[in-house]
Amino acid sequence: TILVYELQERLRSVSPAAAQPFEFRALEAVLISVVGSLQSDEEVLVSLVQNLLAFLEESVDRSKLRELLQYSKRLSRFEQKVLNIRDAIDEVLEQDDDLAAMYLTQKRNGNPRAADDHEDVELMLETYLKQVEEIVNHVENVSSHVRTTEDVVNIILDSQRNSLLLLEIRLTILTVGLSTGTFLSGLFGMNLVNSLENHPDAFFVVSAIAFTAIFALTFAGLRAMRNVLRKIN
Repeated sequence: TILVYELQERLRSVSPAAAQPFEFRALEAVLISVVGSLQSDEEVLVSLVQNLLAFLEESVDRSKLRELLQYSKRLSRFEQKVLNIRDAIDEVLEQDDDLAAMYLTQKRNGNPRAADDHEDVELMLETYLKQVEEIVNHVENVSSHVRTTEDVVNIILDSQRNSLLLLEIRLTILTVGLSTGTFLSGLFGMNLVNSLENHPDAFFVVSAIAFTAIFALTFAGLRAMRNVLRKIN
Protein backbone atom coordinates (compact mmCIF):
# COMPACT_ATOMS: atom_id res chain seq x y z
CA THR A 1 0.00 0.00 0.00
CA ILE A 2 0.95 3.65 -0.29
CA LEU A 3 1.30 3.92 3.48
CA VAL A 4 3.73 1.00 3.72
CA TYR A 5 5.77 2.27 0.78
CA GLU A 6 5.94 5.82 2.15
CA LEU A 7 6.85 4.56 5.60
CA GLN A 8 9.65 2.36 4.25
CA GLU A 9 11.06 5.21 2.17
CA ARG A 10 11.08 7.61 5.10
CA LEU A 11 12.69 5.14 7.47
CA ARG A 12 15.41 4.38 4.93
CA SER A 13 15.91 8.01 3.91
CA VAL A 14 19.27 9.69 4.37
CA SER A 15 17.89 13.16 3.72
CA PRO A 16 17.80 15.90 6.37
CA ALA A 17 14.28 14.73 7.18
CA ALA A 18 15.85 11.48 8.41
CA ALA A 19 17.21 13.42 11.37
CA GLN A 20 13.69 13.49 12.70
CA PRO A 21 12.81 10.94 15.37
CA PHE A 22 11.31 7.67 14.22
CA GLU A 23 7.83 8.54 15.50
CA PHE A 24 7.72 11.78 13.49
CA ARG A 25 8.79 10.06 10.29
CA ALA A 26 6.12 7.42 10.87
CA LEU A 27 3.50 10.08 11.64
CA GLU A 28 4.37 12.07 8.53
CA ALA A 29 4.19 8.91 6.40
CA VAL A 30 0.67 8.33 7.72
CA LEU A 31 -0.35 11.93 7.05
CA ILE A 32 1.09 11.84 3.53
CA SER A 33 -0.79 8.61 2.82
CA VAL A 34 -4.08 9.96 4.16
CA VAL A 35 -3.87 13.32 2.41
CA GLY A 36 -2.69 11.72 -0.84
CA SER A 37 -5.61 9.28 -0.77
CA LEU A 38 -8.06 12.13 -0.14
CA GLN A 39 -6.62 14.18 -2.99
CA SER A 40 -6.85 11.24 -5.40
CA ASP A 41 -10.45 10.50 -4.45
CA GLU A 42 -11.29 14.19 -4.70
CA GLU A 43 -9.85 14.54 -8.20
CA VAL A 44 -11.78 11.53 -9.52
CA LEU A 45 -15.09 12.34 -7.84
CA VAL A 46 -15.03 16.08 -8.55
CA SER A 47 -14.14 15.46 -12.19
CA LEU A 48 -17.10 13.09 -12.61
CA VAL A 49 -19.49 15.50 -10.89
CA GLN A 50 -18.35 18.54 -12.87
CA ASN A 51 -18.67 16.70 -16.19
CA LEU A 52 -22.18 15.63 -15.25
CA LEU A 53 -23.15 19.15 -14.18
CA ALA A 54 -21.83 20.52 -17.48
CA PHE A 55 -24.03 18.03 -19.36
CA LEU A 56 -27.12 18.93 -17.32
CA GLU A 57 -26.58 22.62 -18.05
CA GLU A 58 -27.08 21.79 -21.74
CA SER A 59 -29.87 19.22 -21.46
CA VAL A 60 -31.97 17.70 -18.68
CA ASP A 61 -31.89 13.92 -19.04
CA ARG A 62 -33.59 11.47 -16.68
CA SER A 63 -30.69 9.00 -16.66
CA LYS A 64 -28.24 11.82 -15.92
CA LEU A 65 -30.44 12.96 -13.06
CA ARG A 66 -30.20 9.51 -11.52
CA GLU A 67 -26.42 9.67 -11.89
CA LEU A 68 -26.42 13.10 -10.27
CA LEU A 69 -28.31 11.68 -7.29
CA GLN A 70 -25.76 8.88 -6.91
CA TYR A 71 -22.79 11.23 -7.24
CA SER A 72 -24.40 13.65 -4.80
CA LYS A 73 -24.60 10.87 -2.19
CA ARG A 74 -20.99 9.86 -2.84
CA LEU A 75 -19.88 13.47 -2.56
CA SER A 76 -21.72 13.86 0.74
CA ARG A 77 -20.08 10.74 2.15
CA PHE A 78 -16.65 11.90 0.98
CA GLU A 79 -17.23 15.37 2.43
CA GLN A 80 -18.15 13.86 5.79
CA LYS A 81 -15.02 11.68 5.68
CA VAL A 82 -12.78 14.68 5.03
CA LEU A 83 -14.50 16.68 7.77
CA ASN A 84 -13.91 13.86 10.25
CA ILE A 85 -10.20 13.80 9.40
CA ARG A 86 -9.95 17.57 9.69
CA ASP A 87 -11.73 17.54 13.06
CA ALA A 88 -9.46 14.74 14.30
CA ILE A 89 -6.29 16.67 13.45
CA ASP A 90 -7.72 19.87 14.87
CA GLU A 91 -8.67 18.10 18.09
CA VAL A 92 -5.12 16.79 18.51
CA LEU A 93 -3.72 20.27 17.95
CA GLU A 94 -5.84 21.58 20.80
CA GLN A 95 -4.38 19.07 23.29
CA ASP A 96 -0.96 20.23 24.50
CA ASP A 97 -0.40 17.12 26.58
CA ASP A 98 -1.05 14.82 23.64
CA LEU A 99 1.28 16.82 21.41
CA ALA A 100 4.08 16.69 23.96
CA ALA A 101 3.50 12.96 24.47
CA MET A 102 4.23 12.34 20.77
CA TYR A 103 7.96 12.81 21.42
CA LEU A 104 8.39 9.10 22.10
CA THR A 105 12.15 8.99 21.56
CA GLN A 106 12.86 11.65 24.15
CA LYS A 107 10.38 10.07 26.51
CA ARG A 108 12.16 6.72 26.16
CA ASN A 109 15.51 8.43 26.88
CA GLY A 110 14.12 9.82 30.10
CA ASN A 111 13.79 13.38 28.81
CA PRO A 112 10.05 13.97 28.23
CA ARG A 113 8.89 17.24 26.72
CA ALA A 114 7.03 19.87 28.67
CA ALA A 115 3.36 20.27 27.90
CA ASP A 116 3.97 23.53 26.02
CA ASP A 117 7.08 22.38 24.12
CA HIS A 118 5.79 20.75 20.93
CA GLU A 119 6.54 23.17 18.09
CA ASP A 120 7.88 20.57 15.64
CA VAL A 121 4.95 18.17 15.71
CA GLU A 122 2.49 21.07 15.88
CA LEU A 123 3.97 22.60 12.73
CA MET A 124 3.78 19.25 10.95
CA LEU A 125 0.13 18.71 11.86
CA GLU A 126 -0.82 22.27 10.91
CA THR A 127 0.80 21.80 7.49
CA TYR A 128 -1.32 18.77 6.69
CA LEU A 129 -4.37 20.29 8.35
CA LYS A 130 -4.15 23.14 5.87
CA GLN A 131 -4.10 20.68 2.97
CA VAL A 132 -7.14 18.86 4.36
CA GLU A 133 -8.98 22.17 4.79
CA GLU A 134 -8.28 23.00 1.14
CA ILE A 135 -9.89 19.71 0.15
CA VAL A 136 -12.85 20.49 2.42
CA ASN A 137 -13.34 23.92 0.85
CA HIS A 138 -13.16 22.53 -2.68
CA VAL A 139 -15.63 19.73 -1.93
CA GLU A 140 -18.01 22.17 -0.24
CA ASN A 141 -17.93 24.41 -3.32
CA VAL A 142 -18.71 21.46 -5.59
CA SER A 143 -21.50 20.33 -3.24
CA SER A 144 -22.96 23.82 -3.36
CA HIS A 145 -22.85 23.73 -7.16
CA VAL A 146 -24.61 20.35 -7.12
CA ARG A 147 -27.39 21.69 -4.88
CA THR A 148 -27.81 24.74 -7.09
CA THR A 149 -28.05 22.55 -10.19
CA GLU A 150 -30.60 20.30 -8.46
CA ASP A 151 -32.71 23.36 -7.61
CA VAL A 152 -32.56 24.60 -11.20
CA VAL A 153 -33.44 21.16 -12.57
CA ASN A 154 -36.40 20.93 -10.19
CA ILE A 155 -37.63 24.33 -11.38
CA ILE A 156 -37.36 23.20 -15.02
CA LEU A 157 -39.21 19.96 -14.28
CA ASP A 158 -41.92 21.83 -12.37
CA SER A 159 -42.33 24.18 -15.33
CA GLN A 160 -42.68 21.25 -17.72
CA ARG A 161 -45.24 19.58 -15.46
CA ASN A 162 -47.20 22.85 -15.26
CA SER A 163 -47.17 23.11 -19.06
CA LEU A 164 -48.57 19.59 -19.36
CA LEU A 165 -51.26 20.38 -16.79
CA LEU A 166 -52.24 23.51 -18.70
CA LEU A 167 -52.48 21.52 -21.92
CA GLU A 168 -54.66 18.94 -20.18
CA ILE A 169 -56.93 21.67 -18.83
CA ARG A 170 -57.28 23.22 -22.30
CA LEU A 171 -58.15 19.87 -23.82
CA THR A 172 -60.71 19.28 -21.06
CA ILE A 173 -62.33 22.65 -21.70
CA LEU A 174 -62.48 21.95 -25.42
CA THR A 175 -63.95 18.50 -24.75
CA VAL A 176 -66.69 20.02 -22.57
CA GLY A 177 -67.55 22.53 -25.31
CA LEU A 178 -67.72 19.84 -27.99
CA SER A 179 -69.81 17.61 -25.72
CA THR A 180 -72.32 20.42 -25.26
CA GLY A 181 -72.66 20.89 -29.03
CA THR A 182 -72.94 17.16 -29.52
CA PHE A 183 -75.66 16.99 -26.86
CA LEU A 184 -77.74 19.67 -28.59
CA SER A 185 -77.34 18.01 -31.96
CA GLY A 186 -78.28 14.66 -30.45
CA LEU A 187 -81.54 16.05 -29.09
CA PHE A 188 -82.68 16.99 -32.57
CA GLY A 189 -81.25 13.84 -34.12
CA MET A 190 -83.49 11.48 -32.14
CA ASN A 191 -86.38 9.81 -33.93
CA LEU A 192 -88.95 11.97 -32.18
CA VAL A 193 -91.63 13.95 -33.91
CA ASN A 194 -91.52 17.70 -33.39
CA SER A 195 -92.49 20.75 -35.36
CA LEU A 196 -89.03 21.33 -36.88
CA GLU A 197 -88.76 18.32 -39.23
CA ASN A 198 -90.17 20.16 -42.20
CA HIS A 199 -88.84 23.62 -41.40
CA PRO A 200 -86.45 24.71 -44.17
CA ASP A 201 -84.06 26.55 -41.80
CA ALA A 202 -84.13 24.13 -38.86
CA PHE A 203 -80.80 22.49 -39.72
CA PHE A 204 -78.99 25.80 -39.96
CA VAL A 205 -80.55 27.13 -36.76
CA VAL A 206 -79.67 24.02 -34.76
CA SER A 207 -76.12 24.01 -36.19
CA ALA A 208 -75.69 27.67 -35.35
CA ILE A 209 -76.89 27.09 -31.76
CA ALA A 210 -74.54 24.12 -31.36
CA PHE A 211 -71.49 25.99 -32.69
CA THR A 212 -72.36 29.01 -30.56
CA ALA A 213 -72.60 26.86 -27.45
CA ILE A 214 -69.28 25.21 -28.24
CA PHE A 215 -67.54 28.52 -28.82
CA ALA A 216 -69.10 30.22 -25.78
CA LEU A 217 -68.25 27.44 -23.34
CA THR A 218 -64.73 27.03 -24.71
CA PHE A 219 -64.08 30.77 -24.63
CA ALA A 220 -65.49 31.11 -21.09
CA GLY A 221 -63.40 28.19 -19.84
CA LEU A 222 -60.16 29.48 -21.39
CA ARG A 223 -60.84 32.98 -20.09
CA ALA A 224 -61.46 31.68 -16.56
CA MET A 225 -58.22 29.69 -16.76
CA ARG A 226 -56.26 32.78 -17.84
CA ASN A 227 -57.73 34.79 -14.95
CA VAL A 228 -56.69 32.12 -12.46
CA LEU A 229 -53.17 31.99 -13.92
CA ARG A 230 -52.92 35.77 -13.80
CA LYS A 231 -53.79 35.77 -10.10
CA ILE A 232 -51.24 33.02 -9.37
CA ASN A 233 -48.45 34.82 -11.25
